[in-house]
Amino acid sequence: MTNECGWIAQTGSSPARSSLQGSVKADWLIIGAGITGLSAAHSLAQLHPQARIVIVDRQRAAQGASARNSGFVVGHEHPTTDELIGNHGFAGYETDTAISRAASDEVRQRIARHGIDCDFRDAGYFFAVNDPGKLTDVEAKLATLRAVGASAEFLQGEQLTEKLGTRHYQAAIWCGRGNALLQPAKYVKGLLDALPESVTLFENTDITGLERLGEGRIRANGRAGSVEARQVIVCLNAFIPRSGIDHSATFPMELSASLTRPLSDEEFQAIGTVEPWGVLSTRPLGATVRLTPDRRVMIRNTAEYRSRDLTDSELLQRRQHHVLGLQRRFPFLGEQDIQYTWTGHLSASRSGQPYFGKVEEGVFAVAGCNGSGVARGTLWGRLLAELSSGASSPILESVMQRAQPGWLPPKPFLDIGAMLRMRLEAVRARTEI
Repeated sequence: MTNECGWIAQTGSSPARSSLQGSVKADWLIIGAGITGLSAAHSLAQLHPQARIVIVDRQRAAQGASARNSGFVVGHEHPTTDELIGNHGFAGYETDTAISRAASDEVRQRIARHGIDCDFRDAGYFFAVNDPGKLTDVEAKLATLRAVGASAEFLQGEQLTEKLGTRHYQAAIWCGRGNALLQPAKYVKGLLDALPESVTLFENTDITGLERLGEGRIRANGRAGSVEARQVIVCLNAFIPRSGIDHSATFPMELSASLTRPLSDEEFQAIGTVEPWGVLSTRPLGATVRLTPDRRVMIRNTAEYRSRDLTDSELLQRRQHHVLGLQRRFPFLGEQDIQYTWTGHLSASRSGQPYFGKVEEGVFAVAGCNGSGVARGTLWGRLLAELSSGASSPILESVMQRAQPGWLPPKPFLDIGAMLRMRLEAVRARTEI
């Protein structure tokens, strides 16, 4: 079967850019042309209008993981028990929420500034479950979310069915005022198309390593050329080891998703002509589901710790898992109704916090989006531009203080532990796929 991202297929491509050939000199080099890299380029161009800024991407720009996610703009995370108001983790949750809200606002500002049409819906989304036992401490969670500025409402039974058009979900917390939805490929393509003329982008350019030169310059070597720059910003997230940074304490996760054809008028009326919505599970491996503005259903209910891409036959198996999840929610949908199935990668950490900061003189990097890459990636791009420019701000200081991804054991212990943990989480989430 074909690994084709539905978001990208509906968005189309920007004109192709050439690959890097020969030697190029720049003031700033950005490695990675996803949300974070493009956001960094925009910010650097604003901060330094006369600077020479170069971005390189291993494939087509704006078509990697940034375009393949589920399109949730995260302003408020679902709080854990430790993070509930009155518990010892609330202070950290409060700080993390301030960062997420700033990130969510950054997305809104980028969309407005560049006139990006990305189906942005500022109407919140749901933390929803099939098994009510997997949504505990409801009153405390509502109080916690409201204490950090969210709108939050508990729904169950018929009230929830009327909102979602499916009886699969039995209980949910709707959370707004910061949480939003968008079409990710349209968003990242909008950032790409709005790049100022002072930014040079090379596509299909694989950087094989960084080399320290004299006079504070760094050379990034590609297969057919190189870029010399004084400042290098690495925005590769799950693929950060490709730049030679192998101590980020983050690890890759491969996710797969499917997107159906649009529901017919009859089908849409049968589910109640509901407004577009998004659902996140309260379990790490529970399904992420959306009903899009054009009446398609997107489902992502597989997540795996793996360092190699899925084969076509493996992706077909994941598609069958998507079908199972679809039919639990909308029994009239089957495999024949799926139009696109694809994979994407995210970068995770043990603590849920990113690796962010100065790697060495002239080199700055971030990894570890932990599933919140649309908003946090947009903010990180601006903050890396500021950090590499010697600037400071309260939000930058907060991000750097919280950037403690946690210790990871060496391989093969990491591989064994991660796979066992994933199997355990899959069992815990079996009612939520």
